[in-house]
Amino acid sequence: MANASAGDSALQKRRTTLVSIAAAGVLVALKLGVGLATASLGLISAGIESSGDVIAAVLTFFAVRLGGRPADPGHPYGHRRAENLGALGEAAILLAGCVVVSVEAIVRLVSGAPAPRIAWYQFAVIVAALVVDLSRTSVSLVAAQRYNSPALRANAFHFAGDMAGSLAVLVGLLAVRAGVEQADSVAALLVAAIILVAALRLIAVNANVLMDRTPAEARAAAEDAIGGVGEDIELSRLRLRESAGRYFADVVVSVPAGAALVEGHRSADLVEQAVEAALPGSDVVVHVEPRARGLDLRERVFAIALSEPLVKEAHDITIFEQQDSCSVSLHLKFPADLDLASAHEIAERVERAIRARPGVSDVQTHLEPLERPLTATASDAAADRVTAEEVRRLVYARTGADPQRVRVLATEAGRVLFLTLGVAADESLTDAHRLAGELEEELRQRMHGIADVVVHTEP
Repeated sequence: MANASAGDSALQKRRTTLVSIAAAGVLVALKLGVGLATASLGLISAGIESSGDVIAAVLTFFAVRLGGRPADPGHPYGHRRAENLGALGEAAILLAGCVVVSVEAIVRLVSGAPAPRIAWYQFAVIVAALVVDLSRTSVSLVAAQRYNSPALRANAFHFAGDMAGSLAVLVGLLAVRAGVEQADSVAALLVAAIILVAALRLIAVNANVLMDRTPAEARAAAEDAIGGVGEDIELSRLRLRESAGRYFADVVVSVPAGAALVEGHRSADLVEQAVEAALPGSDVVVHVEPRARGLDLRERVFAIALSEPLVKEAHDITIFEQQDSCSVSLHLKFPADLDLASAHEIAERVERAIRARPGVSDVQTHLEPLERPLTATASDAAADRVTAEEVRRLVYARTGADPQRVRVLATEAGRVLFLTLGVAADESLTDAHRLAGELEEELRQRMHGIADVVVHTEP
């Protein structure tokens, strides 16, 4: 559906450009023909401007066709900047026409050339040109706004300039008819000035795009959108580039160092959606990194530990506050096959980085191997039932209530108990955790062959 829409957009832009070429060709023939027949420099200058428009419209036609091609490995951002190049080509043609008209007008003014012959069909040509220019300006402007096409927007601006030039020529011919002989040359200079303004504007707008200058309003919109995603997401870098009305965003955001991978991915999705909502049709790439600013000491310790690639987990981070300093302890988990010397060297680096934090006087690390996956073996159903009944009895004696769930899992290291325990909803998490820990230890001590006990508490 999206490809079909893009194809329809490109087809409509090509049709609009072809109509502009046909209209400009008719105006060239009328203006130059009548201007040469009556020696009116004003009409000749308008004809030269329209001749430039014909060439420019042809350039626009090919630029629009090229810009409509999809992205490929050699052009990952697409080909839409061909339209900006086409607009610069139009500007060059307009500048050339401006120079020709200006020189001829100045020569006529200095030499006192005779006034052109005035005929009714000169006014008919100008009126026809005004009608055609008004029509194609409206069509090009609507199409440019609908499809975000700089080339079509450039055409609309040119056609509006044509209307202003035609009005200047009309006023000049009326002044000549009233007896002001140099009015036609003056009108030609006004047309040249209009051409110059149009060309300079085109150069400024399209050169900025090709130089990757980001419009301030687009950047502000993207920054506001990212800022509204959430307090945990902090914008570190934003780079925007525009290609024919479409934005490509390169965004770097930071999230809390302890955020899980899935949380970081979710944050990236939220940022993409926010930027696409603020700048419709944009292509957004988001890089997520751990936050390095505004962290408390515990988060900073966690971030320092996980910055080492071979540290697979960091847990049991404890901060011991003293009068004017603090001590830190933490557990680090490494791959089980890592040798002690390498693990110790990494732990030393972690300790040095933590001690470098203000107010930290001492750091103690505990090194652990990362648990290997255990193979579950076939269990003895009868023995498991006996074990489960014993677990229920011990739990009831300890808590006064039966466990909600008991599961016995046989592994190569011994039996593992999965136990779900109901706790009052208003119980603090600290008390619930202490109860689970005490129960785990009691079950290990009082039941033979238990390798591990995992207690889950829930209200």
